[in-house]
Amino acid sequence: MQQQHRRVPVWDPFVRVSHWSLLLASIVVWGSAEEQAWLHEQTGYFILALIGLRVLWGLIGSRHARFSDFLYGPEKTLAYMKRLGAGRPQSYLGHNPAGGWMVVALLCAMLAAGASGVLMGTGDPEFWEDLHEGFANLTLFLVVVHVGGVLLSSLLHEENLIRAMWTGVKMRRDADV
Repeated sequence: MQQQHRRVPVWDPFVRVSHWSLLLASIVVWGSAEEQAWLHEQTGYFILALIGLRVLWGLIGSRHARFSDFLYGPEKTLAYMKRLGAGRPQSYLGHNPAGGWMVVALLCAMLAAGASGVLMGTGDPEFWEDLHEGFANLTLFLVVVHVGGVLLSSLLHEENLIRAMWTGVKMRRDADV
């Protein structure tokens, strides 16, 4: 008997809009870093505001937007990573344990980059500039790892996570729902 697939809503509009807005703003902030300081600064403030709203939404938002839905303890996260390494990770409707911790890592790295950018006008500007650049590079590294994880998860779970983050909907077999 052939499995039926069902469309299951997962990510609400705010999660999706903030996700793609952070991506676009990050591209602008990287592209404007050397030549357009005013655009770089204003986009940095926009990113900080988005992070603040996303953290608030992570506390009071819809089910799969809440940190409590996708932040797992070390035991469950390591078990997920072990199964991922073996090519047979457990499927999750929302973020998997690795993806959940990547959300936190990205938000923290972007927050640190933004905060150090704001502080560049205080104290030792060279120190803050070096710190700002370090956190910006960390953020870029995490983005590359994040995209790799999304592609790997999409392949192993046979689902298009990029489309799901765009539409907010995942396709699930009846047995999974």
